[in-house]
Amino acid sequence: MKPMLLKISILVLTLSVFSIHQPPVQEFQGQAVYFSKTKMDLGRWGARFSEAQKKQMKERLKSQLEKTYILTFNKEESLFYEDEQLDAMSGATNSWGKNFAAGESYKNVKTNTQIQDQEFYGKQFLVKDKLQDIQWTMGKESRQIGNYMCFKATAIIPTEELTWYTFDWNELRNQEREKKIADSLRAIGEEPKEEIPMTMVEAWYTPQIPVSHGPLEYWGLPGLILEVSAGNTTMLCSKITLNPAEKVKIEPPSKGKEITKKEYKKTIISKMQEFRDSRGRRRRS
Repeated sequence: MKPMLLKISILVLTLSVFSIHQPPVQEFQGQAVYFSKTKMDLGRWGARFSEAQKKQMKERLKSQLEKTYILTFNKEESLFYEDEQLDAMSGATNSWGKNFAAGESYKNVKTNTQIQDQEFYGKQFLVKDKLQDIQWTMGKESRQIGNYMCFKATAIIPTEELTWYTFDWNELRNQEREKKIADSLRAIGEEPKEEIPMTMVEAWYTPQIPVSHGPLEYWGLPGLILEVSAGNTTMLCSKITLNPAEKVKIEPPSKGKEITKKEYKKTIISKMQEFRDSRGRRRRS
């Protein structure tokens, strides 16, 4: 009986030692580089400019029209930010545009959380909210992007939910015009119908990288989003590194005044109205 107990003890000890020295399972991590390009839209003013003038304007606005971004991700978290070093090397810098550019954005698909660092005219904000709710429609089309087979998905999303950190003077003018119309209708006893501008989004994702991350506000597909188009902007992944030798710690931004996306948008519009009104007063004086 004793020899049997001795054999069992040795076996348990051997298994314990083996499990202690077993190398830990490597945490999955990846990094994707995206190149973003926006088509310049001059609207009704376009007809006033020659092709040479349009080309000059495009060069001047290059920092806003072409950008490079990096997405670092694991199974549950991602960190998305502009690669300012590459943009600086290409001469793509614009202090005004920085006020309305996407800051460092942390997403956690497990907790349905987005935390984004935004700087607006020297003031730091920490925008905390839920992830953008996207109802994707899965398509049958497929295409190759680099070494990855991708599949198409589309969605229609309220425009303001994709552009909460940006600003456009036309947007402000439209809001003011719509408010006047709404006030006029209410004055005669009619309730105005709210029309919500929508944006069609087309995304290409790869199940070969089974994480539901993507650039900017986009996420929620059964694979990493390698290309996404919305409005005049297309964002394409140009490089992917999986399980790099040097791991990057994915941590959410933590500095700034806590605020929601809607509150941040109101802050921008209020400040720009104030800016416009002060300029108007200076001109009249």
